[in-house]
Amino acid sequence: MAPRQCSRCTVAKAMLRRPKTQEQVCRECFFTTFEEEVHQTIVDNKLFKPGERVAIAASGGKDSTVLAHIMTTLNSRHGYGLDLFLLSIDEGISGYRDDSLETVKRNEQQYGIPLRIVSYKELYGWTMDEIVAQIGTKNNCTFCGVFRRQGLCRSDPILYCGVPNLDTQALDRGAVLAGANKIATGHNADDVAETVLLNILRGDVPRLGRCANIITGEDSPLPRVKPFKYAYEKEIVLYAYYKKLDYFSTECIYAPFAARGFAREFIKDLEAARPMAIIDVIRSAEDFVFAAASEEKLPQPRTCERCGYISSQPVCKACVLLEGLNRGLPRLGVSRTRGRHGEKAGLHPSVARSDPSSGPPGPGTGGSEALRAERIRRAVKQVQISYEEAGGT
Repeated sequence: MAPRQCSRCTVAKAMLRRPKTQEQVCRECFFTTFEEEVHQTIVDNKLFKPGERVAIAASGGKDSTVLAHIMTTLNSRHGYGLDLFLLSIDEGISGYRDDSLETVKRNEQQYGIPLRIVSYKELYGWTMDEIVAQIGTKNNCTFCGVFRRQGLCRSDPILYCGVPNLDTQALDRGAVLAGANKIATGHNADDVAETVLLNILRGDVPRLGRCANIITGEDSPLPRVKPFKYAYEKEIVLYAYYKKLDYFSTECIYAPFAARGFAREFIKDLEAARPMAIIDVIRSAEDFVFAAASEEKLPQPRTCERCGYISSQPVCKACVLLEGLNRGLPRLGVSRTRGRHGEKAGLHPSVARSDPSSGPPGPGTGGSEALRAERIRRAVKQVQISYEEAGGT
């Protein structure tokens, strides 16, 4: 049997099956289709305007590396007229972030766009390693997520609870986000679907109503946009793999303890059974309609009384968390969302997370470099068309 042809160009040999659509395509058609789908997402949702200065949130991982490559490519190809630069946050995680930042520095040279790195230590006076030493590994992701989001938008150390930051010399505001209009993040379709599921489990109506938005903080001085909102994680991996992009593949050393791992595994199971399930979850969230009574109870956007950052409460989450750390009460502000009757939402207390140190490493459990490389190799292999399927020998 002759090798199967690409369903797009019908000339070249099909080299892979797209995880999203199950189409059998050649490499070049995959590249073109993936790039044009991202371009269409940008155009349809009016994510950018000519002349805007856009910060690309860069971690050195596959998502942000592919985003930097795609944004520079589309900006040139379609004449977006954007002024792009890379913005990285150094959380202060030894053996992880210091290595990934080396990748970001190489990306700066590869894509010819400037890079600015800011750190938790500069902005907040704490590193994540120091925070974990205080809070443990159960709630550390709460601190990291809140601090990273605000770190992307803050360009100077600030005062919390009347206690000055350890670094009294403010970073030059213009050096970090000099006139930036937007921040582009590498959140993909899998990430959005996981967030939808987590907010359903928590009964978090306010976040459920906005977590699927492609633009967040639209009314704030610095909105965040998700060009990869409809792009599958597997396709991002394939794109990086076949393009031979330079990215950092080791996961955060604290990731095995994150609750999001449960949602990720469930979404992957749904995708295996029905590939379009990820998009269906996102579309469902986009179409959610909340009762008028619920909408009346939703907190309205305001600015934090202490730092001026956008918040739904008088004092933002970052200020509450920092107050706890600085007062020696690290668990202050770390609480779980409660349901309508006051019960804690989320997983049942009887459901305990297995010890990541026992048994062979699985998804989200870390492991050696060799095992991580093997998982990436298997992921790529999984979506390739075998010789038998393609009719080759």
